[in-house]
Amino acid sequence: MQRSPDTLMEIAFHLNGKPISLEVRSWDSALDVIRGLGFTGTKEGCGIGECGACTILVDGKAVNSCLMLAAQLHGRKVETVESLAETGPLHVLQDAFLRHGAVQCGFCTPGMLLSAKALLEKDPNADRAEIVRALSGNLCRCTGYVQIVEAVEDAREVANGRRPDAEE
Repeated sequence: MQRSPDTLMEIAFHLNGKPISLEVRSWDSALDVIRGLGFTGTKEGCGIGECGACTILVDGKAVNSCLMLAAQLHGRKVETVESLAETGPLHVLQDAFLRHGAVQCGFCTPGMLLSAKALLEKDPNADRAEIVRALSGNLCRCTGYVQIVEAVEDAREVANGRRPDAEE
């Protein structure tokens, strides 16, 4: 399939709370545009929506940015992993991942964190089965998932005030 050389369109959206306006080609993926803006926490793994390394939040929902056209970002609220602790202390999920050893090579971590964030914002009392289901689109070759699921469970408890000792 041949692409026309300069099919550009103007899009505007909020990225990590800041307004963005730029021209994109009609075939640009959300992943390419986000990385091009310097948000390299969003990774390209498989390029076909199977691994979750490119997960971003769009209007609070976890999506594979490699499968989304940049034009689909227009008018939306987009979050990358960089939004979790732009200023101040680590996000409760980041802290839990560190405490539970849920980070090894780190390639899958941004997608895992954002998938977990989307779940816990939607259901602050999500149980283990719901956590596993929410993370099922994210592949990890290092940890075996046990530490990741435990970290999300722990972050849930801390966020709900049931683990006040977590900061110690």
